[in-house]
Amino acid sequence: MASLTITPGRPLKGTTAVPGDKSVTHRAIILTALAEGLSQVTDYCRGEDCLNTMRAFQSLGVRIEETPERLTVHGKGMWGLTEPFGPIDCGNSGTGIRLMAGLLAGQDFFTILTGDESIRRRPMGRVVKPLRTMGATIAGRKGGELAPLAITGTRLTGVSYVSPVASAQIKSSLLFASLYADGLTTISEPRLSRDHTERMFAYFGIPFHRDGCTVRIEGRPSVRWGGKSVVVPGDLSAAAFLVVGASIVPNSDVTVRSVGMNPTRTGLLEILRQMGAHIEVLNPREEAGEPVADLRVRSMPLRGVRIGPEQIPQTIDEFPILCVAASVAEGETVITGAEELRVKESDRIATMATELRAMGARIEERPDGMVIEGLGRKGANGSLTGATCASHGDHRVGMSVAIGALTASQPTQIEDTACIDTSFPNFERTLLGLLTDSGKRL
Repeated sequence: MASLTITPGRPLKGTTAVPGDKSVTHRAIILTALAEGLSQVTDYCRGEDCLNTMRAFQSLGVRIEETPERLTVHGKGMWGLTEPFGPIDCGNSGTGIRLMAGLLAGQDFFTILTGDESIRRRPMGRVVKPLRTMGATIAGRKGGELAPLAITGTRLTGVSYVSPVASAQIKSSLLFASLYADGLTTISEPRLSRDHTERMFAYFGIPFHRDGCTVRIEGRPSVRWGGKSVVVPGDLSAAAFLVVGASIVPNSDVTVRSVGMNPTRTGLLEILRQMGAHIEVLNPREEAGEPVADLRVRSMPLRGVRIGPEQIPQTIDEFPILCVAASVAEGETVITGAEELRVKESDRIATMATELRAMGARIEERPDGMVIEGLGRKGANGSLTGATCASHGDHRVGMSVAIGALTASQPTQIEDTACIDTSFPNFERTLLGLLTDSGKRL
């Protein structure tokens, strides 16, 4: 079993990059596969989650040529996918399996979607139920609540669906299904979730209308989109670990290049600024419909804040690393409305509370969040304690513990860290590069 040992005592310094955005990579692969003709996806995320989505489309008859820098996708058009010879393994990716379920529900063939042990525990009913209202034929464990999912493709009908939660996975699953549905599909959510799918639709010229938190799309569009060049921005959720690390480790100064700055994803930066972090946004620009910039972060004392339900959709993946920032800040941080975190790769409320307590943090776990009494004092961040910790098979938990361990006075060993490769290949090498950098800016 892979493990990672963190030896603290040095600041983070230098300039680096992070893997391509995982959410954008999934959607780029899907839409280039459905395009007519050749596309290139560069700077994509090579984490296992996205590679499993690539393999899924290869099994559906799409030719994809892979190099470390780019994917060359020979799109087959909306109606060009073919029935796979066996089940499609989505690995650890909730995004992959839920978006694929929507897309495959409207095909004219049979598919089985499955994944690893974690995916087979995660709730699928949240997409299966609304897809069934569109006419989808989907079977699965516990009546479709759990994977594997067996999908018998059929002709779908547009519906009006009001989602009980702000979820980009639910919204995107229905948007992909709506491409194959007769009539109008309307999707509403209580707060705006990530809008990568809508931005990618616009980039490829797929017509839809968005009004606040409601998206409307006419199914079976007459438009056929051609191949495109898609440059994937750096993943803000991956950069988050380096941003927090540079904020809490004394004397740190880090620049992360070409980070996606989608406003539905920047809640982490807004909260860190409220906590007192020093974050500069440099060289703003746009790639494939997504805003991009460089981030420069220098260490600063942080203070506790209140994080409410309205902020959770924009920080859903950054919750574990925000817990680390709160643990070493001065004062109390209260997080509410985050019950969605109990059904991620792990129960992230429980796992972060467990591991950070082992490192000396003062945390009260609550059903929908937690209260963290920071270890900092006026004018200085506090320090966690070296310990033996576990990732719980959750990549974001493992990386968050590693960043927290940089503040300790003793080494920390983190068990079961192979999962980190699902989103941040070479995390250890990237971190080590910043710790050994002489301070010279590249």
